[in-house]
Amino acid sequence: MSPFVGVCQDLLTGTELIELVQQQATAPSYYFLRWSHQVSGIVEKLPDDFPSSEGQMFNCDRELRWKRQNDRYSVLVLSNTGEVTGFKSIIKDRDDLRESEKESYWKTEQRPAYGYPTNETRFPRSLIYPKSLDVRNNQPSQKNQPKLAQRYFIAQPTATVHFVALTVEMPNSDSCQPVLTGLSF
Repeated sequence: MSPFVGVCQDLLTGTELIELVQQQATAPSYYFLRWSHQVSGIVEKLPDDFPSSEGQMFNCDRELRWKRQNDRYSVLVLSNTGEVTGFKSIIKDRDDLRESEKESYWKTEQRPAYGYPTNETRFPRSLIYPKSLDVRNNQPSQKNQPKLAQRYFIAQPTATVHFVALTVEMPNSDSCQPVLTGLSF
């Protein structure tokens, strides 16, 4: 599959956002939610007061990002598994690209991501991480845990990183392993 970056064609209501997030979540999925007065940290379940003003859901296939605009939400998807139904590519309307260039516009690179130790003093409170996610912060690692990672979405024509998405590396699985796509050596 080829990488895909798209926006939801319509602004969504809170109920529609909840349905979209639940539809796109595959196990394991994690969430980082932001309100004007707090952040959730990385959590495994959506809280009762969801939707948040801003946030993201990520798993090994994709990251969804949303942001409130008045009483609705705009949504961006960063997918490593091709197009996502209901989303419009952010490059489809570029007239300066041939159709074949639009299909192979993005490449991705996946790298480890590191969480801050819980005793980090640069934050007023400790950041929260679920026990089921290895955030590689110098704590003993569990062999069969998903690991926090980041995926760079790079425009091939310019070699510019446009997005950095949170993702998950799955242990001992053929799916969702770190991959480099669209690269030629």
